[in-house]
Amino acid sequence: QVQLVESGGGLVQPGGSLRLSCAASGRIFSINAMGWYRQAPGKERELVARITSGGGTNYADSVKGRFTISRDNAKTTVYLQMTSLKPEDTAVYYCYSNIRPYSYSLFNSDYWGLGTQVTVSS
Repeated sequence: QVQLVESGGGLVQPGGSLRLSCAASGRIFSINAMGWYRQAPGKERELVARITSGGGTNYADSVKGRFTISRDNAKTTVYLQMTSLKPEDTAVYYCYSNIRPYSYSLFNSDYWGLGTQVTVSS
């Protein structure tokens, strides 16, 4: 099994910053991509940022220039540095990873963390 454990959420004032972390562990042969999605009340889950095994990144238009995704050297932990936070960034943030569990696995599988709440409010 694969586990994704998130940390770093909380309450922050508008204009503030937070850093989310997500560590992957368990049956992992290789990680194709890791990223962050978010879901606000009454809205669908949406991609926030993603980083591939080659280091390529992509961001939602709404967070470009404010959020930065990165990872550690082992490529099993992903971070989301969030700055200039706005009330509309309030959501549950979910870590995501596309992983090949074994060397002989024919397909990669998607895994999700349990989510961490980010609330931006004065």
